[in-house]
Amino acid sequence: MSSNHGANLYDLSNELGLNKKDLMDFSSNINPLGSSSLAKKAVIDNIDMVSIYPDPNYYNLKNSISAYCNCKTDNIILGSGATELISSFISTINPQKAVLLSPSYSEYEKELKKSNCSIHKYFAKEENDFKIDVNDFISYINSDSHDMVVICNPNNPTGFAFSKDEIKKILENTNTFIMIDETYIEFTDTNKYSSTHLVDEFNKVFVIRGTSKFFGTPGIRLGYGLTSNITIKDSINNKLDLWNINTLASIMGEVMFTDTNFINLSSMTLKSERSYLSNELSSIDDFKVYHSEGNFILCKIKSKKITASNLRESLIKKHIIIRDCNSFEGLNEYFFRVCTLTHNENKLLISSLKNIF
Repeated sequence: MSSNHGANLYDLSNELGLNKKDLMDFSSNINPLGSSSLAKKAVIDNIDMVSIYPDPNYYNLKNSISAYCNCKTDNIILGSGATELISSFISTINPQKAVLLSPSYSEYEKELKKSNCSIHKYFAKEENDFKIDVNDFISYINSDSHDMVVICNPNNPTGFAFSKDEIKKILENTNTFIMIDETYIEFTDTNKYSSTHLVDEFNKVFVIRGTSKFFGTPGIRLGYGLTSNITIKDSINNKLDLWNINTLASIMGEVMFTDTNFINLSSMTLKSERSYLSNELSSIDDFKVYHSEGNFILCKIKSKKITASNLRESLIKKHIIIRDCNSFEGLNEYFFRVCTLTHNENKLLISSLKNIF
């Protein structure tokens, strides 16, 4: 019924005899405003383009990404979702010893194991509210001959984020490849937290972004990576299929990265709703609520009245889905995660939780 990517809505809807649209999915971290209306219109207006091969150089798409991220087009690698780029970068580096900032998304460890890599996990600790001291992290990286570091920034599921200055400090004081997954970066202040501009300065950093979460387009499978390392860039591009981005995904990308109205409305709305959710969750005495820079919030049932799994099952009866975080190494059966949905849905979640507790 569940997966490492949130709930399987197909299985759940079949099991409950419901339409997928009847389920309130607080587990998948996708923008509740949907996707850019301008981008969807562009697809409709250009639907006949499906009869033409995509531009193999994706000139227009890369220009849109370049303007959006303030990065050089030459440094952009396109992928079929962020997951393809995670896999491609790890297989290219082929690390022997890697540091994995934990708890974290399961896909990193899965890909590292394919390289027979020795994985050293640096755990954010509950007693520190999952905040990480950058100097201690640097010391850990340098304590052994690590040749790769994997950072999800902001981190899923804890919500902690290194600032761009802290990332720069890590790059300046270590001698290893750093992969930074910025899947959730657009839900926070990119000027403070994003590392995209560091790509031009350091050739040992690889920044990955997807469009599934903030742009609400998991169905088009579009991601992009940024690196100034020519060797790595050529190696990854040589492994990717020709025309790995389909025409409709390319058309959407060309437009949605330039849709400032959608981008600004999403940022404003989701930050406001995250604040609302955080305050309301914190008002429930049974919960410990952790600060998040993502569009999701990690909580612990500190009263231990019920487990997160039992809470999830209770909420499913109300067509509400949360993420039981027991599968994240470093957390336990009392942790759960919720993302921001529409205000009415967020109110319903809070009301349901207060009724249960």
